[in-house]
Amino acid sequence: MIIALLFIMLLFEVLTGGLLLKPINITNLILQNSYILVLAIGMVLVIITGHIDLSVGSIAAFVGAVSAIFMVQWQMNPILAVVLSIVIGGLIGAWQGFWVAYVRIPAFIVTLAGMLLFRGLTMIVLEGQSISPFPNGFQKISSGFIPDFSNMATNIVAVLAGIALSILYIVTELRNRSAQRKYNFDTGSQAIFLVKMILVVAVINAFTIVLASYAGIPTILVLLFLLIIIYSFVMNKTVMGRHVYAIGGNEKAAGLSGVKTKKVTFWVFVNMGVLAAVSGLIFAARLNAATPRAGTNFELDAIAACFIGGASASGGIGTVFGAIIGGLVMGVLNNGMSLVGLGIDWQQGIKGLVLLLAVAFDIYNKNKGTSSV
Repeated sequence: MIIALLFIMLLFEVLTGGLLLKPINITNLILQNSYILVLAIGMVLVIITGHIDLSVGSIAAFVGAVSAIFMVQWQMNPILAVVLSIVIGGLIGAWQGFWVAYVRIPAFIVTLAGMLLFRGLTMIVLEGQSISPFPNGFQKISSGFIPDFSNMATNIVAVLAGIALSILYIVTELRNRSAQRKYNFDTGSQAIFLVKMILVVAVINAFTIVLASYAGIPTILVLLFLLIIIYSFVMNKTVMGRHVYAIGGNEKAAGLSGVKTKKVTFWVFVNMGVLAAVSGLIFAARLNAATPRAGTNFELDAIAACFIGGASASGGIGTVFGAIIGGLVMGVLNNGMSLVGLGIDWQQGIKGLVLLLAVAFDIYNKNKGTSSV
């Protein structure tokens, strides 16, 4: 999918006459898709366990509405309002997780009910009207940039961030390769390893230089980076992550192996509620308003991002990084098609086709693997 993403970007770069990869458009891509990428991180965990969550868009809208009541109408401190809003998201996730994990109602039904329930509550809380504006400090969550310490035209902080990430990547790759050799694992060709590192470092620095030439590193990009690192670590290096994969692979076998399947499923939905709340706050900050129609189709974009990024519809397979790549594919498609002037009807049709092909490819690979065995 990384190759597919690069191909799509190059295609639209040509079709738009160089507009797609302009610094201002790259920054807008990050800002426009940040709330979907946050949802995709939580959604991929839900999908890996073999469930689905249709309510995240409505939860995001409801939390955005509640945060507007806190900050705009009640004049609450933005930090306290954000914390309370995230807690509310977690409680909503716990409510839905209880019905799925302990009552054993299918997640599709529970979250469909949640989608209707919290969409209705959003309209009730807002009384059918938008509430704005939010405090300036809160708006910077979605529209702010990391301050630069220089007065140069190029943002030095962004350039230094690219160098630091490159060094971190090189050190990590060398350590991993050394560990593989220590245990006599196949490490592949030295030449291919070096070419891969050079290409990744080039992409990292090209990306940060593009950001540096506009306004620097968006605040939301730092949040996304931290979420990707934390959730990738949890899923790949912790017992909790292994249990999530085990439940999606075979829930009965996982239970017989000692995995507390109900507890893990419950906390996966709590986590989804928290990230839906974060997404709702990001969207409200970007829009600078809480509206009754906020969050519409967010759940579909998040689910599509996960499947395009390699998650399996039957559970047990998927990665956080893959979900992010899938989200970026959707984001670049949306942005590129808008730049070339395609109407919303064509955009929806093409996105639907891409999703169908991604899932068909997953099923084809799975059937091919089964037949070879």
